[in-house]
Amino acid sequence: MRLLVVWLINAAALLALPWLLPSIHVASFWTALGVALVLGLINTVIRPVLLLLTLPVTLLTLGLFIFVINGMMFLLADWLLDGFVVDGIWAGVLGSTLYSVISWLLAKLLLSPSRS
Repeated sequence: MRLLVVWLINAAALLALPWLLPSIHVASFWTALGVALVLGLINTVIRPVLLLLTLPVTLLTLGLFIFVINGMMFLLADWLLDGFVVDGIWAGVLGSTLYSVISWLLAKLLLSPSRS
């Protein structure tokens, strides 16, 4: 059940991105669900391999290259799915950063246990 809620939260975060960044376009809620699923799979399978292969560059840039990798993952999702458009690498970098922040905030608000 929690996995389904996190998936919906990520889709909602993706739907918020076009309002914040005009260089990212999401066609519909169903597209956002598909993109959230594809981004989850990409981040599970491809991202760890890229992080390992780019470790020297990441160390040289004190970890800032991870932002570029995240942007490339956004561009890969754009390439794989219709209805999700990212206008460039810097839009992908900024979009992936905002996507992470928004989904983290929503998860914190919606999934944190209530304290009585």
